[in-house]
Amino acid sequence: MTTAVTRRAGLLGALSLPAVARAQGPVTLRVAQYKAGDALLLRLAGLADTPYRVEWSEFGSGNLMLEAANAGALDLAYGSEVPPTFAAVSGARVRLVAVIRGDVNEQVVLVPQGSAIRDVAGLRGKRVGYVRATTTHYYLSRMLAEAGLSLADVQLVNLTPSDGQAAFRAGALDAWAIYGYSVPVARQGGARVLRTAEGILSGNYPYFIRAGLAEEPARAEAARDLLDRLRRALPFIAERPAEYAAAQAAALNVPEATIRALLDNVSQPRSLVAVDDAAIASHQAVADEFARIGVIPRRVEVAPLWDRGFARLGGAA
Repeated sequence: MTTAVTRRAGLLGALSLPAVARAQGPVTLRVAQYKAGDALLLRLAGLADTPYRVEWSEFGSGNLMLEAANAGALDLAYGSEVPPTFAAVSGARVRLVAVIRGDVNEQVVLVPQGSAIRDVAGLRGKRVGYVRATTTHYYLSRMLAEAGLSLADVQLVNLTPSDGQAAFRAGALDAWAIYGYSVPVARQGGARVLRTAEGILSGNYPYFIRAGLAEEPARAEAARDLLDRLRRALPFIAERPAEYAAAQAAALNVPEATIRALLDNVSQPRSLVAVDDAAIASHQAVADEFARIGVIPRRVEVAPLWDRGFARLGGAA
């Protein structure tokens, strides 16, 4: 099923982004992205004219990207630290080769307008929406632990972001752990941020390659080049936020003001950097917490998944 979705998404990506898809060369690099993601950014930044062909596929989650890479259907993709945590348990054949450092202010616990809940301790016994086995699961567990509570002390409601939004609007949730565009949309409706994930989430999103890519010289060089192009393109977001927001709004059919609300409130500018000790330690902390609360069956060491030598990112540290 994942392969079929990938093929359809790759076709849609090629049709909607001809400037990238038409780039000709002896190598085709199969790359995953979220909707209105990296291909759009490269085009806006003037870096889409690659000397190799890029076959873009759209995915809705890092978990699906990792499954496709493990199956050999993708060369390069990225997601949060959570999918590689499951990869460490299952023995998935991927390597983590670079890190996007991104925003954590978009990862929050919300309460409805007029809620009497004033801190995380006030969530005891309340109905809390979240998305299981995602960053929301991780930071909600950590927030509760810091308040002397556990996940067992609240009424957990596992919902997709769209279902969570409907439940939150209908008053079926006392709080909602959520991320992305759902946050400014809910805030425009009167929701209040109880707490952001600042201080809990690192904001790291690892880039990973399929196993064996490093042994294919031409394709490996293409992947290295694309990573460096993305590194150089990312400052465009902070330097020209109005242009970026307008392009994303058109591609996503989301109000431009919603996108600007996120861009104007980031915890750190988005950047692409090389693997370092801090990135591996951050990933290990996520894996350890998921082992502690039983999301994964045992503790795992994540360091063997990481490759410090693959990417060359213009001297990024």
